[in-house]
Amino acid sequence: MKKLLASSLALLGLGLVLAGCSTKTSSAKSGNLNVGILQVVQHGSLDEARQGFKAGLKAELKAHGKSTKVTYHYLNAQGDQANLNTMSQQLVQQKNDLLLGIATPAAQALAKKTTTTPTLVTAVTDLKAAGLVKANAKPQTNVSGTSDLTPVGLQLKLLKSLTTGNKPLGIMYNSSEENSVLQVKLAKAYAKKHHLNLKVVSATSTNDVASVLAGLTGKVSGLYLPTDNLMASAMKTIGAKAKAAKLPVVTGSIEMAEDGGTATYGINYYDLGKQTGKMAYNVLENKQKPQTMAVQTSKKLHLYINQANTKAIGLKPSQITKP
Repeated sequence: MKKLLASSLALLGLGLVLAGCSTKTSSAKSGNLNVGILQVVQHGSLDEARQGFKAGLKAELKAHGKSTKVTYHYLNAQGDQANLNTMSQQLVQQKNDLLLGIATPAAQALAKKTTTTPTLVTAVTDLKAAGLVKANAKPQTNVSGTSDLTPVGLQLKLLKSLTTGNKPLGIMYNSSEENSVLQVKLAKAYAKKHHLNLKVVSATSTNDVASVLAGLTGKVSGLYLPTDNLMASAMKTIGAKAKAAKLPVVTGSIEMAEDGGTATYGINYYDLGKQTGKMAYNVLENKQKPQTMAVQTSKKLHLYINQANTKAIGLKPSQITKP
C-alpha cells in the first residue's frame, strides 16, 4: 500500500512538473505573438507610423499564409520622460516577443532597459547618433528599424521657391530633440552651400512656441519646421499664426503640413511604418536578428500641398512644384 502511495505521489509530482513546463511555452511557439509598442507622444506623424507598422506586419503575415495572432501592448508616454522610463520597464517585463519604439526618446528608453529583446524603431532620424546602433549597415545591437531622415535640402529649396524679398528663411525647432538638432545642422550646411540666409530659433515647450513664432513674424520670408515632435504637437497653433501673418510654412513631414503647414516634399509616416512592419515579420517569423538587419530609410518621397492654407496666404497651389 505504501509503495502504491509512493508511486502515485511520484506520478502526481511528475505531472505537476510537466504541467508547469507547458505554461512556459513561448507565445511564438503557440502561434501567438506579443508586440510591445512605446510611443513618445501623440501626434499625426507618430500615430500614422504606428498604424502603418501594424498594417505592414498584418500584410506580411497574410501574404505568407500565416494565421498567427498578434497582440499589441501599446503605451504612450505623452512626452513625459518619467513615463518613458516606467513604461519601457513595463513592456520589457511583459516578455514581449518584439518591442517597437516610436521616435527617438521612446527608442532610447527601450534600449536602456534591454539588450536582448529584439527591438525595432521608427520615426528616428539617426539611429547611430542616438546610440541605438553601432553602424547603420550592421547595427550589432538588439536594435534596428527605419529612419525618418527627410530631404532637408530639398525642403529648404521648396520653401525658397514660395518666398519673395530678401528676408532670411526662418527655422524653428526644439533644441532638446537630437533628431531636430541633426536636421538643423543639415539645413545650415545646405544654406551655406547655396548662399541662403537663415534665422534659427528654438522653442523647448508648447508654451514657448507661440511667443517664439511671434518673435519671427515680420523678420523672415518663410518658415521651415523639421520633423520635430514638439513642433508637430503644436502645428495647429503654428498654422493659425503663420496663416494670419501670410507666412509660407514648409514642414518636415506630410502630417505636419496637413495640420497647418503650406507644403512639403517628404516622407509618409504610414508608409515608413509599413516598412518597419515588414522588418518585424522577418524578426518574428524568419528569425532574423536586428544585429544584422541594416537600418532602412523611406523608399518614397511625396509632394504634399495644403490647398486651403496655400490659398489663405495668397499663393496658388498650381505654382508649387517638386523641388
